[in-house]
Amino acid sequence: MMIDLSGKTAVVTGSSSGIGLAIGAGLAAAGAQVVLTGRDEQRLVAAAEPLRASGAVVRTVAVDLAADAGPLLDQEPETDILVNNLGIFEARPPLEISDDEWQRYFETNVLAGVRLTRHYLPGMMDRGWGRVQYIASDSAVVTPAEMIHYGMTKTALLGVSRGFAKAAAGTGVTVNTVIAGPTHTGGVETFVRQLVPGDLPWEEAQHRFMREYRPQSLIQRLIEPEEIANMVVYLSSPQASATTGGALRVDGGYVDAILP
Repeated sequence: MMIDLSGKTAVVTGSSSGIGLAIGAGLAAAGAQVVLTGRDEQRLVAAAEPLRASGAVVRTVAVDLAADAGPLLDQEPETDILVNNLGIFEARPPLEISDDEWQRYFETNVLAGVRLTRHYLPGMMDRGWGRVQYIASDSAVVTPAEMIHYGMTKTALLGVSRGFAKAAAGTGVTVNTVIAGPTHTGGVETFVRQLVPGDLPWEEAQHRFMREYRPQSLIQRLIEPEEIANMVVYLSSPQASATTGGALRVDGGYVDAILP
């Protein structure tokens, strides 16, 4: 399948590293002009450099989307593809999660994407083409006891995505959620080290984490960010025109269900 996104612009939030950067790279490889966002300008510049060296058109916007999306909306008032990847997570005993933490997780993981969708979706609908995606998690369906505040936000994204898909019905715009499983990123390495004691070599720590905390995984390893990006690139393509309102899993078979 040849995916050609030439002439399209894609905004990817939370994309200075990890899954977001892999998504940006995948969209750029398909020909899209890509806008990377993050709070740290230096990290964004470093992330964009190899993509530009490969010939991609990449722009960066340093912005805290949980607080104020203005800098992004001023620089990029329109887009063809919006990937709401921004998210935070951390292990926390459920009874120790404060009101402020609940609010911070909801603002960052849910409302930041809602605000961007509310801004960009009308233009997509007027033009008769567009793609909006939310990056959720297996935690949306299988809430982990060690971070229910995170799981709550990812569950919310399933409803948000389905609702916006209905709002865009019949316009040529699709809205979907990608349910990512346990993925190998820098943040997840830190998370694994929090849960797996000792100074084990990374491969041993990863296998112990999967065995003890994510035993449902059918691939029995962490997913690589590029594997998530492959699904996002497909959903961003003209070939995915009949896929909307869905929750598509790239979870390594972690969720033990036929449907999400």
